[in-house]
Formats: sequence, structure tokens, C-alpha cells
Amino acid sequence: MKVLAIDDQKLVLIPLETRLKALGYEVQTETSALAGISAYNSFKPDLVIVDINMPITSGIDVVKYIREEKKSETPIMVLSGNTSDEMIEKAFDLGANDYMKKPLSLSEVCSRTKRLIGVPAQKSVRKQYKDVLIQQRCVGVVIPCYNEEDRLLSKEFLNFIEKNSGYHLCFVNDGSKDKTLEVLHNLQKGREDFITVYDCEKNGGKAEAVRLGMLRMAKKADLDYIGFLDADLSTDLTDFDDLVSTIENSDYKIVSGSRISRMGADITKESARKIISLTINFIIRKILKMDFKDTQCGAKIFHKDVIGISFNEKFVTQWIFDVEIFKRITLHYGLKRAKEILCEQPLKRWIHADGSKLSMKDSVKIVGQLGQIAWTYRSKGSSSQINVNDKHVVIKDTKYPTKIVS
Repeated sequence: MKVLAIDDQKLVLIPLETRLKALGYEVQTETSALAGISAYNSFKPDLVIVDINMPITSGIDVVKYIREEKKSETPIMVLSGNTSDEMIEKAFDLGANDYMKKPLSLSEVCSRTKRLIGVPAQKSVRKQYKDVLIQQRCVGVVIPCYNEEDRLLSKEFLNFIEKNSGYHLCFVNDGSKDKTLEVLHNLQKGREDFITVYDCEKNGGKAEAVRLGMLRMAKKADLDYIGFLDADLSTDLTDFDDLVSTIENSDYKIVSGSRISRMGADITKESARKIISLTINFIIRKILKMDFKDTQCGAKIFHKDVIGISFNEKFVTQWIFDVEIFKRITLHYGLKRAKEILCEQPLKRWIHADGSKLSMKDSVKIVGQLGQIAWTYRSKGSSSQINVNDKHVVIKDTKYPTKIVS
């Protein structure tokens, strides 16, 4: 039995293809509606699974082609994030047999496949895919790593991507002196579709590692949102997914995690570090002219169209580049609009991890770096272009400074 699956996001197709093949189906996948129509004629599937929202030619056009042009009764299952009653009604009127709304359970998709076309006579060894979700969006996550050989929680990262389709992890090795790179390559092996390892030969600091990783992920056409997360998972991946849900269901361009102590949240910090953090945060609020409670949480998610504004130019500071990001957004959009598109979301959990690279002495130095930020970003800049090549992405934007104005 043959299944043709069509979706413009490869990260959605991979777990679906793997699961259906494990059940014994012959599967072909395509990432555009036009390629799917061509494959329909050559592959001659017993079932077509199709997404609706695809660029240029939509999934509705695939349904129309099969039913109206080919006059075929091939079963069609729609998997889509488009949940409008009008679209659902249109799909069924055109002849779709089933319509499932993303996010959805991979197990349910397989069960409905069996109901529509039955079970293959010869099944391969069955693997359990319990609680795996097919999402309606694809997310890139940059994880900067410096000497993380002993702290990297490989199992937690793998468990998450196995149960959450649509995530691509980019580990940036920031010139580590231990075996971090070896650990990362072992983590990636056999999972190249879901994990990228970007190796920086020299240590450039967290700010530069994050910046290079974000620009690297910006090259991936199937990602809707891109964010970054600390390697020690002081913010866990489930909480990060909550940030993604917020940006997905709103008009925000950036959603930033916040380690605000509140009822029902598990937030722990060192007491001395907390006092210094409060002092630094007061200065940051004055610089940004925003009532941010916590700019420095290492968990943030960005809409793809603000990656250039936020990350094109190198940061002038090593540890508080987050402040620079918000300042760049403010200079580009204006303060009023920036307040509308920036969201600070309290985390349910944040635990201070032992082995932090930032010392108390470094925390004091941050005050001087804040002065540097205030000086550097006191004027607007210009020029806008995007250039993508095999080695790197360069995104020039129009309204944040590209040099210090004296």
C-alpha cells in the first residue's frame, strides 16, 4: 500500500514517513504541491496526505486536481494548521475524506490511515511512537556550547526532538577545549535532519556563537521561528515550547523568557547573584525605556523576519547582547511599536546550573558594558539588503546602527 505525503516543511514529513514505513506502507514525500501532483501521477498512491498552506500552489489545488481533473476517488487526508470553518468545508466539498488540525498526534494520523486504506499485509517490525506530535510550525533552536562535555544533557535533547516534530537543533561549538565537539557529533549521528553542529574553531564568546547560529538557521527555508537556549537547560525544553506557542498564536515578533519568581513556578537563583541582577536590571530599564523584568534569560524565540534586525551586526558586548537585541528592535520600529511586538513571558521553571561561566566579578563588569551599549546605540543607522550564500547569511537592515557614531 502506497502513501503520498505533501507538506512544504520537511521536518513535519520526516517523522510521518518514518512511522508509516514502520507500519509497512510504501511512502513518498514531496515538499511542494506541484511536485506532489507530479508524484501522484507516477507513484499512483492509495492515499494522499496533504497540507493546505503551501507557497505558490496550495493543498486545495492538489485536492482539486485529484478529484476534478483526474476524476479519481483516491482517499485524501488533509493535515493543516488552517482551522477556519470555511477552509474545512471547502476541503470536504471538494472531496477530501478526512481533515485533521495541527498540532496533532502522530498515532492518530496512523490510525486514520489504517481506517481509510487498511493495514499492509506484510508489516515490518513495529516501533512505538507514543505521544509524538506533528506541529503546524517548524522551529530552529540555537544552543551555544563552550566546554560542555560534562554538562550537556544529551538525553533530554534527544527525547524532546523524538516527541516533537518540527524542531531543528543547532549546537554551536564555541571553540571548546574539551571533547564538546565529539559529544555533539555523536549526538547528531543519524539525526542530521534534526540536528546541526556548527563548529567555531576559536572561542568568540556566547554572543558571537548565538549570532552565527541564528544566521545559520535563517538559511533554512522551512523554519517559521528561530530561538536560542542555554546548553545546561536551566530553562527546560517544555518551557521553551510554551514560548513558541505564544509567538505562534500572537502578533509578537520576539518572546523572551523571564525568571520572575511567582506562585506555582520553580525559580531558583543564588542570593548574591540575585542582588546584582536587580541592580543591573534597573540600569537596563533606563537604557531601553521599557519595564523589562529580566532581559538576560537565555531562552528567546524570534519571528524569522526580525533575525536580520537582531543579529546581522556583531554585538559590542559579550554577555548582555540581549539588551543590544532589544535596543536594535527599538531603533528599527520605534519605542511604541517595539513595546507592542516584544513579549516577556514568565517561565514555569528555571534552575541555576552549577558550573556557570559567568563569575561574580564578570557581573560587576556588566555595568560598564551597559554604558558602552548606551553610547553605541544612541543614534540610528541605515542600509538594507539580504544576501544568502553557502557559507553564511548576511542580512543588512535599515534602522539600527552599523557603526558607532561620534
